[in-house]
Amino acid sequence: MPGFDIPDEALEERFITGGGPGGQNVNKVATAVQLRVDLFRLGLPPYAYRKLKELAGSRLTSANEIVIQASRFRTQEANRKDARDRLSEMIAKAHVRDARRIATKPGKAAKARRVDEKKARSSVKQGRGKVRMD
Repeated sequence: MPGFDIPDEALEERFITGGGPGGQNVNKVATAVQLRVDLFRLGLPPYAYRKLKELAGSRLTSANEIVIQASRFRTQEANRKDARDRLSEMIAKAHVRDARRIATKPGKAAKARRVDEKKARSSVKQGRGKVRMD
């Protein structure tokens, strides 16, 4: 769903120092973005809300917030855009409905094959009994 608007009151951004390689610049400049999204304030339909929780996985906090960390780029703006893009991509995926599964049952022939295989296996195992000398 490409036209979904994310309300600003649902978002909270923090700029933090990024980890990993980069030396003095990474340690000194807070360019990495931590984007927190309140799921309740997004106003999603129930099916999309459930799917978004599933897609978020370990990024979901106990307070029903998704935390997205972006530190791929060297500038705050680029990381900010990256975090928002990743969020909108996740929300778009959440709006795609899964096809309903139609429950099916095995046919008569399949049941008969299964019973025949069980009988054959049973007879093999019956033949493994102790040999009695009468």
